[in-house]
Amino acid sequence: MDRWLLPWLKDSFLRHKAPITDVMLSVCDHFEPFHHTDKAGAMRRMQEWHTRLPEILATGVDHDGQTPRHTFFYPVEQYDADVLQSLAELCTSSRNEVEIHLHHHNDTAENFCAAIELGKVNLRHHGLLGSSPDGQPVFGFIHGNWALDHSDPAGRGCGVRGELAMLKQSGCYADLTMPSAPHPTQAPIVNSLYYSQSTLAGCSHHRGTPVKVLAGGSPSLREKPDHLLLVQGPLMLDFTRRKWGLMPRVENSDLGPANPPTVRRFHQWRKADISVRGAENWCFIKLHTHGAPEKNHPSVIGEPRRRFHAELLQLAAQEGFRLHYVSSREMVNILHAAEDGHAAGDAGLWRDYLYAPPACLQKA
Repeated sequence: MDRWLLPWLKDSFLRHKAPITDVMLSVCDHFEPFHHTDKAGAMRRMQEWHTRLPEILATGVDHDGQTPRHTFFYPVEQYDADVLQSLAELCTSSRNEVEIHLHHHNDTAENFCAAIELGKVNLRHHGLLGSSPDGQPVFGFIHGNWALDHSDPAGRGCGVRGELAMLKQSGCYADLTMPSAPHPTQAPIVNSLYYSQSTLAGCSHHRGTPVKVLAGGSPSLREKPDHLLLVQGPLMLDFTRRKWGLMPRVENSDLGPANPPTVRRFHQWRKADISVRGAENWCFIKLHTHGAPEKNHPSVIGEPRRRFHAELLQLAAQEGFRLHYVSSREMVNILHAAEDGHAAGDAGLWRDYLYAPPACLQKA
């Protein structure tokens, strides 16, 4: 907490508040079917998702007529053709998407870039990953073990400095790793959408420039090859839940086995006011989970999540905000639309603003 508590307190006082008209809700899953199991176990987990995810989708639809979204960040170093084909079929039937997750340790820049390129090729083989306007593959990224840009104080889980520029030049549209609290890799910037300039000093994402509505004709930092967009999820103290009846607990937007999604938590996430500066009426809520292991199934494909969506749809109708279930790609597209001055109306119009859907969805 020594890294993020004071920045959170300062940000809470200084952040501009505005009535929220649109809420973008995205679930970004560090999806690891092989976690503590073999291939047979991984395939059983995939079957569980095929069986139970439709129950979540049947809960209802958002303002745009879209069912709940779930973005699978698959660890590309664990590629298996059968597992990926099963995941691609799940995405096609559920209108969900796959992005890149990567674990590495004591690595080199050359190996890191090669792993990303091979991951892109493998995922595209299954019809996955979105495309830039010129048809090149683009991807969202979550760093394994939270250690983006060699940020673990113990030196574990990475080994490569300057990762942000390497990711950007490989087609990464945004990093979505944070928040990582209570892990020591947590950045001192919280509840933000911002651009970071990559440096060889490491921990580049510990500094950055907030995304803001561009003044007429001003260039966006997204055009710079050494600047990467960082999309964070909510992180704060939750005074509605207290340890020993006294100390507030940490809300870190994780859908873990003891913390399923609830409307009570949604109110906390919304209070983070994560938005583009100058377009605070559009609120971006990025949640995360590790949804492949069985212990997390209740939070992500069980009754608690089904109930959450049912209650959330009721809340949106009662309070009059437009709820948009979005993939990470759609969230970033809408973010860039706000940056470019389009936040006066319905955010759902901008789901495919810059980056096109993966082939598996275009054929569906």
